[in-house]
Amino acid sequence: MKVLMVLTSHDELGDTGHKTGFWLEELAAPYYAFIDKGVDIVLASPKGGLPPLDPTSDKEDFQTDSTRRFTADEQAQALLANTHKLASINLAEYDAVFYPGGHGPLWDLTNDKDSIALIEACYNTDKLLGLVCHAPGVLKYPKKADGSPLVAGKNVTGFTNGEEDAVQLTNVVPFLVEDMLQENGATYSKADDWHPYAVVDGKLVTGQNPASSELVAEKMLALLS
Repeated sequence: MKVLMVLTSHDELGDTGHKTGFWLEELAAPYYAFIDKGVDIVLASPKGGLPPLDPTSDKEDFQTDSTRRFTADEQAQALLANTHKLASINLAEYDAVFYPGGHGPLWDLTNDKDSIALIEACYNTDKLLGLVCHAPGVLKYPKKADGSPLVAGKNVTGFTNGEEDAVQLTNVVPFLVEDMLQENGATYSKADDWHPYAVVDGKLVTGQNPASSELVAEKMLALLS
């Protein structure tokens, strides 16, 4: 089996002067959930090359066994340093697509034409798609064939308004994931803030927060098997 993981190339946290990017746990935990089951992983990003890591996610408070393993893993680090350009990806070569979060995707992957096309192609070919934390934000613009939002009528979750408020970025992010999903007609649900929670609707799997990233991967593996 082969899974494509799509990472952000965006590193500016709005107008704050602080850096953002992908959230380390949301890459590392699913990466090993897949790798340890013999799945081949390919990493891609809009710009290719080394994607920006959200520096906060690399702080000691947010380290896990998976993040420490990833940081020390030469093969994983080589993959990360050389992500493929998203425009070069042929979806037919993959069994599933996974989007880690971090705040970065809200600025670039949400609006990226190749990401939008990839997600629409996943839907149209019944390909398994997983997204966690802020990554469900990239479902903002993909459409069904009839022009309606792809998430309309779908059961989903994603980073909650309460969680965004807790990290004091409600007024920094371009939109709130929870609000956007509901505005696009999705049936949004959530657990308590910071608790693991994932929702499966057909071939769409979404997770609420960093703690949910391994759970999303496990639910994807169950569907793949």
